[in-house]
Amino acid sequence: MSQCSIEVLPPQQQRSDVVVGYALTSKKVKSFLRPKLQGLARNKGISFVPIDQSRPLSDQGPFDIVLHKEYRHTHPKVLVLDPADAIQHLHNRQSMLQCVADMNLFESYGKVGVPRQLVIKRDTSSIPVFAAEAGLRLPLVAKPFVNDGSEKSHELSLAYDQYSLQKLEPPLVLQEFVNHGGVLFKVFIVGEAIKVVRRFSLPDVTIRELSTNVGVYRFPRVSCAAACADDADLDPSVAELPPWPLLERLAKELQQRLGLRLFNLDIIREHGTRDHFYVLDINYFPGKWVWENAWELEQHKLIQVTLGDHGGKKMLKRWQNVATPKQTSDDRKIVQFKAVMKSENTKFCGIRMGSAI
Repeated sequence: MSQCSIEVLPPQQQRSDVVVGYALTSKKVKSFLRPKLQGLARNKGISFVPIDQSRPLSDQGPFDIVLHKEYRHTHPKVLVLDPADAIQHLHNRQSMLQCVADMNLFESYGKVGVPRQLVIKRDTSSIPVFAAEAGLRLPLVAKPFVNDGSEKSHELSLAYDQYSLQKLEPPLVLQEFVNHGGVLFKVFIVGEAIKVVRRFSLPDVTIRELSTNVGVYRFPRVSCAAACADDADLDPSVAELPPWPLLERLAKELQQRLGLRLFNLDIIREHGTRDHFYVLDINYFPGKWVWENAWELEQHKLIQVTLGDHGGKKMLKRWQNVATPKQTSDDRKIVQFKAVMKSENTKFCGIRMGSAI
């Protein structure tokens, strides 16, 4: 078994039962491999080892698990989380949601679809014509075509009139805005585990606003962590979480279609309905906020369901002695993480209307 580790360990901990190799961006290393996680893992015989991308993988390791690299062809017994080609699928906002549309998920617990959308790759002057031909109704949300995890890829604009559409910058995706009570549900999927939080989103657009507002309004990343809505005083019809069976089926279907085990969804409920939901975005790899909480609450469960027979059993044995909070309800119940808003001014997290351009 490998003696590789991120740092020199005390003699009694030098031997690692599980070695996890990773090739992540510096941003992901800071958000995912936090000291708390490394400490918990190290105490249980799990080490995270950076992969040197300038050297052949065969000269490194050996690894039990590899994050983000094509290693499976020559090492079929090593679990790869997740295949690079599958991750690449989420970088394209057109193909990203196609699998949800193809599902046509409709059952007794509700219906899940995607807003009508249109891809614009060039020719800004023709955007109003293309939007009209596609039957898209104003207002329209404009998002960058490429979703690469950068801050820019999460920015969006809201266009209120046809003329203003010419001010947008292709390549982009135009998406019909669906009123949803100003709240979206961030659904984190880690293997078979599902975590849900409410986030403040763009407020509803009234008929009067649609008739009087003109221009394009630009917004930063909407569903930021500071705008957690779990503790807010919301209309029950808006705050009610999507049904667990519906989320469970959606997660399972998406994992099969995408070939991924780690991702998160932005979901909204159409305002005025109880069971009409829309998936707005799919992003790879749950962020630092869910990891900081998930490792505290369900370390062994998340390891087991994420890694399965490839390494989960081995890692599970190392975590079994970790005390976990008592569950006061059915284990299948979605865990709602709580966050305290700093002040009333953080409610919309930079989403207030700015000056039109």
